This record gives sequence, C-alpha cells and structure tokens, in this order.
Amino acid sequence: MTAKRKGEVITFKVDEALSNALAGLPNRSEFIRAAILDALDNACPLCRGVGILTPNQKRHWQAFAEHHQILECDECHEFHLICEHAEEPHVHREAESE
Repeated sequence: MTAKRKGEVITFKVDEALSNALAGLPNRSEFIRAAILDALDNACPLCRGVGILTPNQKRHWQAFAEHHQILECDECHEFHLICEHAEEPHVHREAESE
C-alpha cells in the first residue's frame, strides 16, 4: 500500500493589513493555495513571472519576434501576440458563445 505523502508546510510573513484581511476567511490555507495557483497560471510563460529575460531567452524571443507582433486588442485593449503567418483569432466572439 502506498502511503499518502503529506503536503509541505510553507510559511511566509505578511503585513498587518494582509493579516487582517485574511483573518475573516473560513479557510485561509485553501484561499492562499488557490491564489498562488491562479498567479502561477497567469505568469508569463517565457520569463515565468520573473519580469526579465535571460540572454538566451532574449535570443529566442528575438527570433520569435521576427514573425510576430505585439498588438493592442480593439475590444479589450489588452496587448497580445499575432503571428504574421496566421489569421488573427476572434477570442472575444468565442468567449461570448460559451
């Protein structure tokens, strides 16, 4: 029988305002876990949320950028990547039909 591995305990410091905000939650651990997973899911896939590229990542980015542009969406005004070899997807129409 395989024993279930216990989760690792990770602690971190928070300021008083964040501590007070978390105090009213019924399950702080679950809230923090969900917030961290959401933040990781939304991190830049290239720099992984660091905010800067390594020299090798920059070389890869420059090669990629030769055939891609960063454009602002006319509907939501967020910036996104467009490949010059592909038709631009209509993400807002797809989201509305779901």
